[in-house]
Amino acid sequence: MKESDILKALGNVIEPDLGRDLVTLNMVKDIVTEGDKVSFTVVLTTPACPLKDMIKNACINAVHLLVNKNAQVDIKFTANANSTRKDNKHILPGVRNIIAVVSGKGGVGKSTVAANLALALAEGGASVGLMDADIYGPSVPMMFGVRGERPLMKKEGEKGIIIPLEKFGIKLMSIGSLVDEKQAIVWRGPMASSAIRQFVTDVEWGELDYLVIDMPPGTGDIHLTLVQTVPVTGAVVVTTPQPVALADAKKAIAMFGQAQIKVPIIGLVENMSWFTPAELPENKYYIFGKEGGKRLAEEFDIPFLGQIPLVQGIREGGDIGIPVMVSDDEITRKAFSNFAGNTVRSIAMRNANIEATKIVEIVV
Repeated sequence: MKESDILKALGNVIEPDLGRDLVTLNMVKDIVTEGDKVSFTVVLTTPACPLKDMIKNACINAVHLLVNKNAQVDIKFTANANSTRKDNKHILPGVRNIIAVVSGKGGVGKSTVAANLALALAEGGASVGLMDADIYGPSVPMMFGVRGERPLMKKEGEKGIIIPLEKFGIKLMSIGSLVDEKQAIVWRGPMASSAIRQFVTDVEWGELDYLVIDMPPGTGDIHLTLVQTVPVTGAVVVTTPQPVALADAKKAIAMFGQAQIKVPIIGLVENMSWFTPAELPENKYYIFGKEGGKRLAEEFDIPFLGQIPLVQGIREGGDIGIPVMVSDDEITRKAFSNFAGNTVRSIAMRNANIEATKIVEIVV
């Protein structure tokens, strides 16, 4: 077998999301042939790629059908999370993708979704950070069991740099880790915006495939500050199926779609989609309505990333500092894993097909 034969065969393997073959995408590396043995490396677009097995089987079949039916095919996988960043990278230089998790209103489980999305991405092999940008209602310290813990500081010249906390394999930063949780944060908009700028300029995030940012509910100063400070890869919109939540989710979608902002919507996830009692596992009760989020995604022609059920264990895990993605609740873990898989696929397609998001310049 020749290397050229292997490349020709793999030229027939299409990357399912990007719609082009692996060779054209330069995803095949380090081909070694010896007799009936061949080995090569496939470079995935994300460490958390949910299509790894599909790509592996397609590669093996291509070699068997087009080169040598008796070939022993050894495929290794590595990953290089694709990124469209073309800014000067003075801010967050090692972060490849910046994902804002947003909602039109509070109470839809946005922070829970952001936390478990970050954990699911890390479980898939990605390096992940989670920034709690919900200044007035920070919940990350409680959800990750780090209440009372304070991040370390170090000096870089005259500047103090914050070293984020780490828990369950991801880096964490929250205003709740810097102030007494018994104190209310009574800040005007400029002060909150200044804190967000500090979280991206004065925190040592290091090399990350994804920085997930849990945004405050609504559309306001902090959202504008973020898109004016860093090039946001895209936004994930969280809603419940009920009409009042959907009406506010439309406002979040509309905000990021405005001509002067123009941040892509990675997709929409529907939280609290149905309730299934533990004693009646086959039953689904649509407490907040049925498939409202799915219809909204279709209305705005944005990807529908999945449905998360209303499960008591999700709430309990967040309250005791053990998110469901690090629990033994396999059914709920699967829902979040599927959602995260759809999210990384949507990010990969966004990066392959849409030009880089620039830092927004808003002239008032």
